[in-house]
Amino acid sequence: MRYSKYFIPTYREIPSEAEVVSHQLMLKAGLIRKLTAGIYTYLPAGLRAIRKVETIIREEMNRAGAIELLMPAVQPAELWQESGRWDLYGKELLRFRDRHNREACFAPTHEEVITDLVRREIRSYKQMPVNFYQIQTKFRDEIRPRFGLMRGREFIMKDAYSFDVDEEAANKSYERMYEAYTRIFTRCGLRFRAVEADTGAIGGSYSHEFMVLADTGEDQIVNCLKCQYAANLEKAEIRPLDSASATGSQGDDKPQPMEEVKTPDIRTVDQLTQFLSISPRQLIKTLIYEADGEPIGVLVRGDHEINETKLKNFLGAESVELAPPDLVEEVTGAPMGFAGPVGLKIRLLADHSIKGMKNVVTGANKSDLHLKNVNIGRDFEVDRFADLRLITPEDNCPRCGGQIAFSRGIEVGHIFKLGTKYSKPLKAFFLDERGEERPVVMGCYGIGVGRTVAAAIEQNHDEHGIIFPIPISPFEVVILPLQMHDPDVKETAEGLYTQLMKKGIDVLLDDREERPGVKFNDADLLGTPVRVTIGQKAMKEGKLEIKLRSEKTFTEVQVGDALSAVLETVQRLHDSIQ
Repeated sequence: MRYSKYFIPTYREIPSEAEVVSHQLMLKAGLIRKLTAGIYTYLPAGLRAIRKVETIIREEMNRAGAIELLMPAVQPAELWQESGRWDLYGKELLRFRDRHNREACFAPTHEEVITDLVRREIRSYKQMPVNFYQIQTKFRDEIRPRFGLMRGREFIMKDAYSFDVDEEAANKSYERMYEAYTRIFTRCGLRFRAVEADTGAIGGSYSHEFMVLADTGEDQIVNCLKCQYAANLEKAEIRPLDSASATGSQGDDKPQPMEEVKTPDIRTVDQLTQFLSISPRQLIKTLIYEADGEPIGVLVRGDHEINETKLKNFLGAESVELAPPDLVEEVTGAPMGFAGPVGLKIRLLADHSIKGMKNVVTGANKSDLHLKNVNIGRDFEVDRFADLRLITPEDNCPRCGGQIAFSRGIEVGHIFKLGTKYSKPLKAFFLDERGEERPVVMGCYGIGVGRTVAAAIEQNHDEHGIIFPIPISPFEVVILPLQMHDPDVKETAEGLYTQLMKKGIDVLLDDREERPGVKFNDADLLGTPVRVTIGQKAMKEGKLEIKLRSEKTFTEVQVGDALSAVLETVQRLHDSIQ
């Protein structure tokens, strides 16, 4: 490809709208342009990177036995009403009516459509296992689209769906997809980790997220330094404590008489601990939630935070939100900041961490008052204990008890065990060996294609621009003839360009009449892995320079050896990733 005939509109300044590195660099390097909030045009170079990711995905999905198809982006409301998700999915689902006043949506995902296809076409156990996949545009009407392709409204996604006769077979399909995803992200040149995750709006019993490791990632990952356990923050489990986790305000395990303490305008943990000269570990926080319209009290130690995903899953609720101030006052009889478990007439759940706590401080359900020396069992009862909080660095691995570490990551893939969540309501049944009708067992597997490119940039960049892994770089090699007016420079550049093209190398020839500094800056910005520089000075000695984008030094080679040297360099970069 000749730069002069291509379209790579670069920016010199960082666009004000761009907050994260990938967004900034994709705009600066001319990979994308914004149409409206969360919706982008993929420019030629950006599309080349996306197509390379798609090629890797297709090769590995086909290798794993999946079959490609393409499903409609517009879906009728009836299917979503059958599955029960039409009213539950939320405002992210873009709903509309056609000219016949029939309700429909622009697909955020395709569980309903693929299940509808299977219930019509697959009727026997002999037709399974089967796994269908597609690469297609999706739309989710995010309330705050941000970070470019990292959290857009319209995006390209690979989604796949497996169908099996039973759980054992479904587990094998899940493992095949786990292995395929591992190969996909390895081939993309990414450093990643598969972590246990919540199933969220998709549903199902079990899932893994594939996280690209990056300091700029928006998700926190917890992993054990001793065993293989890893999970995202909302999923990370906590070992139940075997004994009391804290002593009370008197420093004595013997229950003390409960007493009221005046705490004027003291509403936060920090304010209360300073006022009473105690540790947050000696407090029990009482938070009032609304779960599917019902008020519920949730207790957690003062230095911990409620994990609302765990709480929602434990309750089996469709929605769980902190109660508004008026409901808190109605339930507790006091303004926010003074809620406590003593005397509450609503259901009380508590995190395992408060088991065994004695003589603790809680809210008094009265304005400007707290209680000291509160004890579980004597002063209030808990309906159920459960793992309801966020994990902290002080906790141990829930599997082996080893030390844990926190890091940041970017979700690029998510795989789910769906079970019969969709097959039962949509009546996707098959006849087994005995002629009995049973629901198919499903799995679901997604990859954000544009997000994978953005995550690669978040993980691979410097102050000059992108450093693309070679498998997904728009171009593998860029040739920079610094003086296109010089016949020798031009002839050498053109000759090497033609030879590399014939060898199947994706090469960009910067044949523009621009200053050397402009060409160097644009090459670094675009992140092409291999740069070949041809200038008058080196040409006098019959040499040119080969430099890797990831390194600061360059190598001089004879012009006659340039083709083999570039080919070897490109192959070495590919081999280092495989």
